[in-house]
Amino acid sequence: MTELPLVLLHAFPLDARMWDAVREPLASHLRVITPDQRGLGRSPLPESGREPSLEDAARDVVALLDRLDLDRVVLGGCSMGGYLAMAVLRLAPERVGGLVLIDTKATPDTPEAAQSRLDVAERVDREGIKPWLAEVNLPNLLAEPTRTGRPELVETVRAIIESQPPAGISWTALALRTRPDSLGLLREAGVPTLVVVGEADPITPVAAASEMAEAAGATLAVLPDVGHLTPLEDPAGVVEAILSWYPATHEKTHEKTHEK
Repeated sequence: MTELPLVLLHAFPLDARMWDAVREPLASHLRVITPDQRGLGRSPLPESGREPSLEDAARDVVALLDRLDLDRVVLGGCSMGGYLAMAVLRLAPERVGGLVLIDTKATPDTPEAAQSRLDVAERVDREGIKPWLAEVNLPNLLAEPTRTGRPELVETVRAIIESQPPAGISWTALALRTRPDSLGLLREAGVPTLVVVGEADPITPVAAASEMAEAAGATLAVLPDVGHLTPLEDPAGVVEAILSWYPATHEKTHEKTHEK
């Protein structure tokens, strides 16, 4: 395998198990790394006196690359994972040889969305996460045909959400609400980029994906009949989009290396 490794960063309020259906098909072609982000899944929430910030989560990703002795990777992320990938690009652009932005957007939270995240954090601190967090999120995470026709997938997503540590959910909600606009970052970075979006995604709709793809000069893949969690709803479509795009990424990054 001569291509850069692919690091996949998961969505909120999930963990790296959301990549289970795409990990093996991708790993037969690429080195694939799927970490849990701080405070979620099996990753601890470090003690810190600072306000929650995606920049700290981005430092975690860079530290992981250091531990694995990886100079450059392709960073992929779904939803929050996309926000984190852009935070890493801002923090350490020399480590990012390509981006795979899945069901995410480059714009910051609106005031209403930021307030909603604050409300989530406060409710988690008061009540924990069961059963309300999954109930509130499932209608937006999965397309309606998925919710009605694939009950096993609904229960998988519910189980992942309900297994998260409440402190990690609260920290992450607060970190997400202060993220900056990244459209300018994508325009200036010149990094090979793939944008994937579910046609029925209500959280980061096709229009937002198109805006991001235009800013980044990216390849855009729209997957029909699925919502916000395309790696779970249409894993074959996500795998095909990534693998058909990846060789071009390697060629461009290879050219850049030789130009230096």
